This record gives sequence, structure tokens and C-alpha cells, in this order.
Amino acid sequence: MQAQFEVNMRIITGIAKGVKLKVPKGLDVRPTADRVKESMFNILTTMPLTITKVAVVGAKVLDLFAGTGNLGLEALSRGAEHALFIDHSSASLAAIRDNICTTKLSELAEVQRGDSVKMLAKLSQLGRTFTLVFVDPPYNQGLVNEVLLKLDTINLLEDGGIIVVEHSKHEVINIEWNYLKLIRTEHYGETYVTFLLRECACTI
Repeated sequence: MQAQFEVNMRIITGIAKGVKLKVPKGLDVRPTADRVKESMFNILTTMPLTITKVAVVGAKVLDLFAGTGNLGLEALSRGAEHALFIDHSSASLAAIRDNICTTKLSELAEVQRGDSVKMLAKLSQLGRTFTLVFVDPPYNQGLVNEVLLKLDTINLLEDGGIIVVEHSKHEVINIEWNYLKLIRTEHYGETYVTFLLRECACTI
């Protein structure tokens, strides 16, 4: 059965500026609102190199719980080198692939189906590394800190890499990590966006 979509998002700036993105109808997909996304990327693109070696331009992006591919595609449009999109939903994966084609960013994008938490160890075993990771799981299910724990204990995020977490105001981000450092949190009503930095390489 062919997936049904609705259009209510767009790429804000970059080479795919203005392209509208599709969202699967009738599913529990919560795309990042344009105003939140714009603020998120404004913060990323103005981070000094003393904090991170690369924020968006030239970044190797991992988009977890990708949903529609909204965040990873915005990064690609703004000059990221490559993006890997991970989701477990067939409808979401169809939307991601459709949006990749619509934005004409296919050569820079890769899509894999799987559980976003379980896939982290697999990617690490394959020697994959990233400089920018988006984490946007379903709210209030305890997934945020589970993902961060994985990213803190495996060699997936490069030194100076950034994690951007979108979460509910009711979810408390753990600040006790070995290699991750919480550097900023912004809130937009019920939505919070937290930025973390990986300070040094893990030996595991």
C-alpha cells in the first residue's frame, strides 16, 4: 500500500531552500517546527571553533529517529558532507526517501531501517564516525538518556562533535557523562533543545 503524505514543512535555507517536505499522514510523527529548527541551526552555525571543530558545513550527520528527514536534510542543504537517516517505521522511511529525492540531495544521503538505539553499536562496530548527531525520539519514553549513554561509551561521535537533542520539558537530561558535556539548552514552549559536546575520544 502506498504511503500517504501531507506537506507542512520546508527547508529553510541553503541549496534546497524553500523545498517542501512531506510527513506521513495519520502516524505519530512529530516533525521539528520551522521556528525551532531555524533557532537550532542558528545556534549551530554560530558556534565558535573553540567549542566544536565543525558544526554544519562539512559535517558528517547522523539523524536518529529521523521521522521525515527534516533535520538531516536541513543540514545537507546548509553544506553538510553526508547524512545517515535512521528510523524503524516503513512510512517514515518512505517519507525520508521521498524528501531526499525532492530536495535533490540523494548523492549526500543514506537511509537505513532499524531501531535508533540498537543501531548505534552496529555503526560503531563498522567504524562509522560522525561530527553532528540529531536525536529526536518520541517524547517522555526514556529514550533520550539511553541514546546519550550509548554515544558516551562508544567511538561514534568524533572529538569536538555535537549532539542536538530535541525533547520534552518533562525529560531531564543527565549531566554526568565521561566524555559528553552539556553546553546549552533552549526552550520553546513544551519543546526543549539541548546541545552536548564530545570533549575527548573514548578508548572503548
